[in-house]
Amino acid sequence: MADMLLKGQDKNGNGLKNQTIRVGTRKSQLARIQTDNVVQMLQNHHPHLHFEIIGMTTTGDKILDTALSKIGEKSLFTKELENALERNEVDLVVHSLKDLPTSLPPGFTIGAICKRESPHDAVVFHPKHVGKTLTSLPEKSVIGTSSLRRAAQLKRTFPQLEFKDIRGNLNTRLKKLDEKDDFSAIVLAAAGLRRMGWENRIGQILSPTECLYAVGQGALAVEVRARDQEILEMVSVLHDGETVLRCIAERAFMKHLEGGCSVPVAVSTTLKDFQLYLTGAVYSLDGSESLRETMQMNVKFPLENEDGPNDDIQHVGITAKNIPHGAQKAAEKLGLEVAELLLSKGAKQILNVARQLNDA
Repeated sequence: MADMLLKGQDKNGNGLKNQTIRVGTRKSQLARIQTDNVVQMLQNHHPHLHFEIIGMTTTGDKILDTALSKIGEKSLFTKELENALERNEVDLVVHSLKDLPTSLPPGFTIGAICKRESPHDAVVFHPKHVGKTLTSLPEKSVIGTSSLRRAAQLKRTFPQLEFKDIRGNLNTRLKKLDEKDDFSAIVLAAAGLRRMGWENRIGQILSPTECLYAVGQGALAVEVRARDQEILEMVSVLHDGETVLRCIAERAFMKHLEGGCSVPVAVSTTLKDFQLYLTGAVYSLDGSESLRETMQMNVKFPLENEDGPNDDIQHVGITAKNIPHGAQKAAEKLGLEVAELLLSKGAKQILNVARQLNDA
């Protein structure tokens, strides 16, 4: 079905022949693996182009002694990359989509969203607890997570456990887990562990009933200058129709709630027989209060009559000319409607209190 959501795509790279395309990325091992994967896909589609990868350090990579939610900067892992894009030092940048704010700076757009890896959260256990689950851990066991979203949901589901902030890249966090006795387990994105080749460390995958995931989690995004039509056209071959529609709904939901990493907002999406389902939820910091709703929307739209005035339309920062505009519009509407439903039931109050407590 994902293929049916995509128009035919140009593999000729337009007028970019023999050019070197500079690709910006964070320097962490996971970011480099993700960027190498994206560049390899682009190389397969555009064999005549040369790609050069340029690594950079972001604010989020530098500040390792403070919880992400307390730094108060929305573009922690993206700002330096976007600055390089603005200065024409790179032609495109590769991000984990969940790191990208729902409102991009003027002049930028997400030109491609690759097929999503598992969006779920995974539990990695201390070597002495291998084979256990969160339910079977001893009472008062300490679980490490840098995410308010994970902590709020897991406190609610596993009240017998304790939760403590843990920062650093994947390598650093696993080292802290394995070499000390501070944590019985840590919670990470399954996608990152799989991309690093560490699937054998996953002791438990959290289902949406236990822990809804982050907006855009598991998907890779390619950000470009919105006016750079040749680059936009070149990267658009990577769009995965199903992933794009799911992520548009998720991002629209979060944007309407004015959510970010400083408040616990969570989602789950599925696309089946052209019906897009979105579950959205908000939580208090301790998980004691929550609102959760599921809605669906038909996203089956014809491909014809799609060119022309719709060409430069973005949906929550995403430009996807090769996916039916009507389908994208429906996905965005679904996100807005789930957010509106939660707001009508008091989501604003829960999020405001969460934000104030986190800021304090």
